[in-house]
Amino acid sequence: MFFDIINSGSKGNATLVFTKETTILIDMGIPIKVIEEELSKFGKSIKDIDAVLITHNHADHYRNIKTFSPKKMYSLEGTIPGSLSNVIEIYKPFKVIDVEIIAFPTSHDATNPCGFLLKEGSESLVYMTDTGTYLSNNTPYIKNPTYLVIESNHDIQMLLHTNRPMELIQRIMSDYGHLCNEDSAFAALEIIGEDTKEIVLAHLSEEANTPELALAAYHKVFQYARVNLDKYKLRCANQNIPLIGGNYED
Repeated sequence: MFFDIINSGSKGNATLVFTKETTILIDMGIPIKVIEEELSKFGKSIKDIDAVLITHNHADHYRNIKTFSPKKMYSLEGTIPGSLSNVIEIYKPFKVIDVEIIAFPTSHDATNPCGFLLKEGSESLVYMTDTGTYLSNNTPYIKNPTYLVIESNHDIQMLLHTNRPMELIQRIMSDYGHLCNEDSAFAALEIIGEDTKEIVLAHLSEEANTPELALAAYHKVFQYARVNLDKYKLRCANQNIPLIGGNYED
């Protein structure tokens, strides 16, 4: 299994997940042309996408869903019109070819927001962005993934010093907004396990965060928890530059 985080941030989100038999797209908040160009790097096209998983109904995650047949779309009830997708349920596994998928709840100001766990063989991927707090009830279902993609949206001090309206700042910092760097690191500590190899920090704010600050917060929190961060491949996803992770071979 490997993944390609094409874009990650408030301007648009889309991540491809590949196994030997299956190609899955998580979120569809960027132009289809960009996804087509990325797929071509792996000798694939849009028609090779077997499923599209939608985390929630904010434009940067689902604005271009009409590109795909409803038969390929999967979302929780209320996320998008039921006629446009297969309606799935929290914690109820379903399969797309060789991949088992479980949706789990997140805490965000959207209708039925969720993250996804994808399993294929001995490997698994947890994808969780856009959540104001980590819901510990998820831990038994998503513990110890091979790969973790987790939101690390903002540095609190940078956010407070932006020119954004206070109402927006409070929304971002609320339990229904986005994870700050430190909260992201503490959430990651709950999720990772002995089999975890890689952690990717996603949905970084371009105005209220930097990769350096996000990584520094992780090092500080992991050191506080006496967990050796060097055991994991730690990187930051980008709004415009694709990031390939997982078990990728040319």
